[in-house]
Amino acid sequence: MVDTDTPDVPKVSVEWYQDIVDFAADTPQPVQWFAEHFTEGAILLLGALWLIAAVSRLGGGPRDRAYALVSPAPVVLAYGFSELLKTVVDQERPCRAIATELAIIAGECPPTGDWSFPSNHATIAGGLAVATLLLSRRVGLVALPLAALAAFSRTFVGVHYPHDVVAGVLLGALFAALLTPLFARPAAGLLHRRARQAERPVRDPATPTSRR
Repeated sequence: MVDTDTPDVPKVSVEWYQDIVDFAADTPQPVQWFAEHFTEGAILLLGALWLIAAVSRLGGGPRDRAYALVSPAPVVLAYGFSELLKTVVDQERPCRAIATELAIIAGECPPTGDWSFPSNHATIAGGLAVATLLLSRRVGLVALPLAALAAFSRTFVGVHYPHDVVAGVLLGALFAALLTPLFARPAAGLLHRRARQAERPVRDPATPTSRR
């Protein structure tokens, strides 16, 4: 019998977690193997998509280059904030709280002290996807569903409740959507000033100045 006494967790999230983990346990072994590796590798794939989108903007004007250069910062800040929230909420991982008798795809539950809410993976995934979308709509439309799958995989393998990953995705997306334009504005101004300075002709000090 699985213990479901988790008063600090929404009941619907507990029920969805159990349904998803039960479904995952019944999937073929190749699917489980893929999910176990995808849940980590998806972040690398999202990082590669962001890099492709960023490189495509580096050849543009100051505003394009500014967006490319500052876009990682909100993702890092979102991750840091998610870590802070973990220490404040102290929510136990579902694989310890309610699934101690269930075999999860992840194999092992993260150690005590590595709290569940919000999901760091989902936070990074949401942040990278929105940052990529801001840089390139075409690449971003690939990154968005990939981020959703990356977040879902954290519940599928058994290490997060559904509300953990939803909160993480929204947190990362919000940081990227709000802070990237905010950071890009002064960065674009700085790049524009540097470009204008570089275009100014340098006067040869040996050339005498004209006098009237």
